[in-house]
Amino acid sequence: MQLSTAKFGLNCLALALISSGLFACSNDVSSTNSNATTSVSSENSDKVTVPVQPSNFLSDGLVEPISKVSCSLSDGTTGECYKIVTENKPSDVGMGPWCPTNIADDASKGGIWLDDGEVHDVDGEFVKNLADFYGDSNWNMYNKTTGEIIKTSTLEECVAAADPNVGDEYRNYCVECLPEYVEDLTDTFYIPVTPKASASITKFGGPGPQSRGPSVRGIAFNGVRFDAPAPVNNILGAYTLAPFDDAGGHINSHEGYHYHAATGLTTKIAQDDGHAPMIGYALDGYGIYANTDADGNEYTDLDEARGHYDEVRGYHYHVDKAGNNNFIDGLRGVYAED
Repeated sequence: MQLSTAKFGLNCLALALISSGLFACSNDVSSTNSNATTSVSSENSDKVTVPVQPSNFLSDGLVEPISKVSCSLSDGTTGECYKIVTENKPSDVGMGPWCPTNIADDASKGGIWLDDGEVHDVDGEFVKNLADFYGDSNWNMYNKTTGEIIKTSTLEECVAAADPNVGDEYRNYCVECLPEYVEDLTDTFYIPVTPKASASITKFGGPGPQSRGPSVRGIAFNGVRFDAPAPVNNILGAYTLAPFDDAGGHINSHEGYHYHAATGLTTKIAQDDGHAPMIGYALDGYGIYANTDADGNEYTDLDEARGHYDEVRGYHYHVDKAGNNNFIDGLRGVYAED
């Protein structure tokens, strides 16, 4: 799979494991902190409003049929939401691999790493050259005699190596949690049946204590969450690496499998007019679309949340580039609260 190097052609802490599990955000998809809001002026946001279509979600990823329930919304009102309970694993694309086994392994044996806007293959050579890549001789994640890469191999090791206060014994580990560690987990999401514009954009902060609004950004059609940015600095500060698979996901022992980047492998809905394909829904019910249009062009008129309006799709979002470890930057609409 080639991204910016050799993968596709072209983130309680937020990592998917690092905070009590393997870099994720919050176990409550509707949890919020104090919101940072930015007033919005948009003449067109509500002229066309497209309701959430439950049929867009893959049935194989659902634990139970999608249902309508009453929900409390972030603007203090009560509304109607879809309750979506998912399997916490994709039915359309496989999970893994994450960490290669030996420095001789090619890109097919490992996942990807997101750094400074670029997507890198985590092959054996990448792990071997971490000291050069980061300009720090303390990186040494393989046996110099055998070439074997040092990585977690049990649930206990996965949890220990992902701890923000990781002990010295787990430094220089490639951290991967496996699907069998979290096979009984499910996710429950509440999304407004029809999106409703808020008076202002709820801007997300950074990973960890800076986070604002829901930690989950949205849901892919396969039922897997689009998560907040992974706290990469925390991971690297412990001299660990927690790769994502080629679909942009990895596993947290508490939250299970989740995405930190959209790489184009999950189910998408093509648009007849050459617009970027739809890949899921944000927690406010507005659609999430890919980064570029059919010709590979990025959109230049996006607002602070990475959204804009057209008369076909109404207000909707476009995800950030995969290498930026990010989906969207805020929510234009109201969202479900506890």
